[in-house]
Amino acid sequence: MSTPSAFVPHTAKGARPHKFIQFQVSGGGYMRIEPVAPHTFRVRLSESDAFPEPPLVRYGVITHPDGETDYEADYETDRDGQRLTIRTAGAMLDIDTGSGTVCLRKPDGTMLTASSVPPWSTRSGFGAEFVLSEDERFYGLGDVTRDRIEQRGHRLDMWVLNVKSYAPIPYLMSSKGWGLFVNTTSRHSVDIGKTVADKLRFWGRSGELDFYLIAADSYAGLLDHYTNLTGKPQLLPLWAYGLTFVCNQQATAREMLDDAVQFRREGIPCDLIGLEPGWMEHRYDYSLNKSWHPERFYLPYWAEQGPGTFIGALERQGFKLSLWLCCDYDLTHHEERLAGGADEADPADTSPADLHPDDYEQDTRLQEPTYMDKITKPEEPWFAHLQKFVDQGVAAFKMDAANQTLEHPDRKWGNGLDDNAMHNLYPLLLGKQMHTGFKERTGRRSMIYSAGGYAGIQRYAATWAGDTGGGPRPLVSVLNHGLSGHTNTSCDMEVFTPAGIHFGFLQPWSQVNSWAYWRHPWLLDKKQLQMFKLYAKLRYRLLPYIYSAAHTAARTGLPIVRAMPLAYPDDPNCANLLQQYLFGDSLLVGAFTETIYLPAGEWIDYWTGARHTGGQELQVSVPGHAGGPLFIRAGAILPEWPEMDYVGEVSLERIGLRVYPYGDSEFTLYEDDGATYQYLEEQVAVTRIRSQYAGGRTVIGIGPREGRYEGMPDTRTFELFVHVSTKPAQVTVNGQPWQEEPKRTSGEEQSADSPANAWTYDEVAAAVRLLVTEDPARLADVTVELLQK
Repeated sequence: MSTPSAFVPHTAKGARPHKFIQFQVSGGGYMRIEPVAPHTFRVRLSESDAFPEPPLVRYGVITHPDGETDYEADYETDRDGQRLTIRTAGAMLDIDTGSGTVCLRKPDGTMLTASSVPPWSTRSGFGAEFVLSEDERFYGLGDVTRDRIEQRGHRLDMWVLNVKSYAPIPYLMSSKGWGLFVNTTSRHSVDIGKTVADKLRFWGRSGELDFYLIAADSYAGLLDHYTNLTGKPQLLPLWAYGLTFVCNQQATAREMLDDAVQFRREGIPCDLIGLEPGWMEHRYDYSLNKSWHPERFYLPYWAEQGPGTFIGALERQGFKLSLWLCCDYDLTHHEERLAGGADEADPADTSPADLHPDDYEQDTRLQEPTYMDKITKPEEPWFAHLQKFVDQGVAAFKMDAANQTLEHPDRKWGNGLDDNAMHNLYPLLLGKQMHTGFKERTGRRSMIYSAGGYAGIQRYAATWAGDTGGGPRPLVSVLNHGLSGHTNTSCDMEVFTPAGIHFGFLQPWSQVNSWAYWRHPWLLDKKQLQMFKLYAKLRYRLLPYIYSAAHTAARTGLPIVRAMPLAYPDDPNCANLLQQYLFGDSLLVGAFTETIYLPAGEWIDYWTGARHTGGQELQVSVPGHAGGPLFIRAGAILPEWPEMDYVGEVSLERIGLRVYPYGDSEFTLYEDDGATYQYLEEQVAVTRIRSQYAGGRTVIGIGPREGRYEGMPDTRTFELFVHVSTKPAQVTVNGQPWQEEPKRTSGEEQSADSPANAWTYDEVAAAVRLLVTEDPARLADVTVELLQK
């Protein structure tokens, strides 16, 4: 490392032993540059040289390398006059030490972006401005708009608001291979070429300038690096990826149990039953004294736990229980205990007369700012009073927008911050404390789902799109979340339309919220009920596919629902598609439209089996039993579960594999215990599956399971469905020829006296079916080869 004498690196006080570079700029302030990873630079500017850590770092949301390796050796600095260059393995940063302007470059020196004016950080605010190239596109910023996913040409305020802006995330990524994360919780604005076409500008009226510049070759790489900073998406408990049903708000314990029994009678799979605020003795109780309603949800004082309660009865039906909560508690006292130790923005007009078009439910309780805190007990953590409900068997909590998304203009919080700095932070701390409280109490993964959020919410909670229904605009919210590092998102399913059911079940997690209505599936008309059942069973069959995508998200930040520019960054036709997305690796979903763009490759209509060549826009004729376009990418490998009423009901020694041969493809199946955090300790089983097709020859390789987890089946059989257009002339398994079983009707089970080493061809489904078993020693692949006539 070569360092000019005038720029001696400093060691940060506290947790991080790697170095930063600090100097005084010509304007009199101090700049600090910190290479926090080989592709990521932190840039700070302050009037003093102290640089106290802002809340996202202080409260552990942003994490930097822990210093187990000497990161100092991983970068070099050089100076040429006022120009200081920092080189890492993944990027370069040039700094004009006089003005404080910066230029981010690739390792080969290619410019990614540069300051257009000197950055500023004073008592009256902070900001910076960067040049934009003519064809540059931008994605991110979370749930701040539901009109678009491509943000070039727009100005947005980063401020949590009910309905209007549930979860702003101050992260943007560019089509040119760079990302920007603004490390502030204060109210601020971002202008991406709206005021000046070739300038990106962000600014706030209080706080200090603190931002990260990130370099990568793809959107996926940028998301990976960003979530290395703010945390990888949480892996929800496996059952949370099933179906959630929230009862009518007037439901009693008996009516809730009747709903649960009716799901089982109708054969509709479902895992989580939720209660709205009517479960409380005092509705909308924000206090620490909340309790069950003594008549509607009676628990005898001598038996508040155990199999005799309504919660125990629910569990025997295979359901988990969720409770609605609202919170106005001062969470910062507890956060300060965990941590050890400017001008206020004008309140937004949120009067009932100014209803936002997304305010589908129009809950007028949430239209006005709230004021003085009358409930906080500084010595008591918020989650402490919820432990009794967890001990009784409550498995999940729904955190309503009240009052976490509302402003508190006169409030001074326990950590000394005013509402300008706390307002955006509050939903994040609420999700964090709910998540960690449940984890510490149970040792199990939490299912906390919240309306509000901010940068880092992906670590702690799932979100839903608030009281805004389940139409096209909430779909854009889901896409924007995925483009901002957050994967576990959803919205209230619109069950009264085919399109609403279609989209509702093809999301990261699915829920039906009756609230004040009667959205019970069995109260739909006959056709809608049959459609609901079809999609519910489809989702449960696909749970191993969805859960593997969730594992991928937890490792890389790549979301389950992938906006088209994220999946196909080099296809300009995908740049701003709002009504279609990739669901995992291989399913293309169109929602609220019958027009769909097929990217390069070959695509198979899930409903009809018709094949289409990519690179074209297609008018889709959706059959009457379905609610929207659904396509399978040729080459797809889709694991499937057997039919079940709830997660865990059926043993998984045998699962299905649907293969659609086309070129070379692969799929990684992730499995774990579905409940604990042991997956973070590598207690995961990984099965790698590959498919190769060329010249009428299909070869499928199923690798042995690698790794173990508690409760893992000792043996594994795969029911293989290989979708080929004609019956093969020969099928071999591990080099040994298998015989064709006598023809059976479509869907007929293999008989008990059928030969073990046999295959069948279903002409209706155009698929070869056979059962193969993994190597008992889990050492060798199972190789299946099909030769077409």
